[in-house]
Amino acid sequence: MGSTETFQLLCLENPLLVNKADPGPTDIQAEDDNGALLQKYSLKPNDAILAEEKHMPLYSDLLSRKHHLIAGGAAQNTARGAQYILPASSVLYIGCVGRDDYASQLRSACDKAGLRVEYRVDETQPTGRCGVIINGSNRSLCTHLAAANEYKLDHLKSPEIWPLVQNARVYYVGGFHLTVCPPAIMALAEEAAGSKEKIFIMNLSAPFIPQFFKKQLDETSPYWDYVIGNETEVQAWAEADGSEEVKGKGVKEIAKYMAELKKVRSERKRVVVITQGTDPTVVAVQGEEGVREYEVHAIGKEKIYDTNGAGDAFAGGFVAGVVEGKSLEESVDMGSWLAKLSIQELGPQFPFPKQTYSKA
Repeated sequence: MGSTETFQLLCLENPLLVNKADPGPTDIQAEDDNGALLQKYSLKPNDAILAEEKHMPLYSDLLSRKHHLIAGGAAQNTARGAQYILPASSVLYIGCVGRDDYASQLRSACDKAGLRVEYRVDETQPTGRCGVIINGSNRSLCTHLAAANEYKLDHLKSPEIWPLVQNARVYYVGGFHLTVCPPAIMALAEEAAGSKEKIFIMNLSAPFIPQFFKKQLDETSPYWDYVIGNETEVQAWAEADGSEEVKGKGVKEIAKYMAELKKVRSERKRVVVITQGTDPTVVAVQGEEGVREYEVHAIGKEKIYDTNGAGDAFAGGFVAGVVEGKSLEESVDMGSWLAKLSIQELGPQFPFPKQTYSKA
């Protein structure tokens, strides 16, 4: 018999242990003030890539330095952020891990955050890792997906999981999962399209997604009720799209073009949300002539501790607003508020005891 539990928000992507420069559970992150690590592994100072064979020694290299482990993976960060705001037992996260201590650390960190996880466990691969090299204000992310790359549609469609999918109202998918299991993404997109009440949200995640996984991303675009990205990601999307309408254009023009793309369910207008760091967030709504701009929550430079995962935190706050039925303006503001909290912590994490959302 299927589960009767209901989680308002369901998130799907790639759970990772992140190694970082200050303590926490499952990203691997370390400081590299002189750039030696970047040079050694041919990495750019502010980038996100999938690891190749030449990058494998990086993870042990990071662990030999001052580091911290954090429960990561972009959509898992977003899920934790949304649950930070929403009532208890509102958010479910799905992905694939190995049968190892890293997976146990992930579960423990998510349990502490009140986030329900339903991982597929792969018996052959270890839990995925993301190495984060900190160089000044820059963050270079190098991801070895490992078990995260083994997610399968049959897990999503299983008698234990699919009823949870059907009971959810909002689906959030990180673009990184396009490298793993597009059929699972499409199953969520089609489930959302079959109901007037359900919402499908996609995050572009990184420039390499539209650059190298354009076909998979394009298959999802007719289902986007909301699509989230930063200025670099949407510019990469526009370049990959190749249309003269967006060639060489700015963020506002690209946002407007994306909003007007073909959509499966026309009664719900698509919303495109583009963050720009400390610059105003740009929002385009299908059918509207212009774009909207929203200021971010101001913060002094002296209070900023770690900007890694700020975009994931923004998405968490924004999606929480969508789940709660808030206005577009307030949902964007909730995203900005949560990102502001996150960058004052070893990111992406959130302060405890919990703080209550307040407008800018």
